[in-house]
Amino acid sequence: MRAVFLGTGTSHGVPVVGCPCPVCRSEDPRDSRYRASLLMRGDGGERILVDPGPEFRLQALRAGIDRLDAVLVTHAHADHIHGLDDVRPLTREGPLPVWANREARAELEVRFSYAFDPPQRGGGVPRIRLPELPPEGVRIGGIRVLPVPVLHGILPILGFRLGNFAYLTDCSGIPESSRPILKGVEILVLGALRERPHPTHFSISEAADAARSLGAREAWITHICHDHSHEELEAICSGLSSPGFDLRPAFDGLELDIGPAS
Repeated sequence: MRAVFLGTGTSHGVPVVGCPCPVCRSEDPRDSRYRASLLMRGDGGERILVDPGPEFRLQALRAGIDRLDAVLVTHAHADHIHGLDDVRPLTREGPLPVWANREARAELEVRFSYAFDPPQRGGGVPRIRLPELPPEGVRIGGIRVLPVPVLHGILPILGFRLGNFAYLTDCSGIPESSRPILKGVEILVLGALRERPHPTHFSISEAADAARSLGAREAWITHICHDHSHEELEAICSGLSSPGFDLRPAFDGLELDIGPAS
């Protein structure tokens, strides 16, 4: 199974519109960050998208996505769902399941109401269905997906565990009740906005502490703002790594081999 980082940026993306800072003007391609999104490629051909953000069309073209088996939604903020309409060409053969918690499903039904009640015959709409993701998870092909409740400030959202891998973006806290779900995770992706504290996101240091406390041997940060260049992030992460624990910054297009799905 492989994890493909389609985007690693925060809600503004990087470069930020109108910003003249050195990171936004950088020529290093790793400093260009689409909104955070992930593609999971299973060994059996499964294709699972986590969060169809505003650049999903561009991300899909860049990654060569020609089909999807499912979409997982962490939460219903705009930078995580506003590309959902662009799954439309991938739903010609049938409805695409979009798995989310109850709160996110309610938001999706409002924001994409036209997909469930098309206004006219012949109008192009994505063919999607919104099953609620049960606590025990779901199996998509040969991949078992476990929802991991986490906190984004005071907002309860979802992360996901697939085999020895977990993806927890937009996270500022991991409830004790979720820690057993993450037991044994070896490769962990955590949102880490910047090194400065933020009320609804982990800082890089906080993400490192969380990953280390969960026993992960390898951690990657995503959902990154324009405070730091990739080169600066590498230095910060290196300083927070230790024997048996490696912290690194992800970047758009990065692919990880994460082993078997279950």
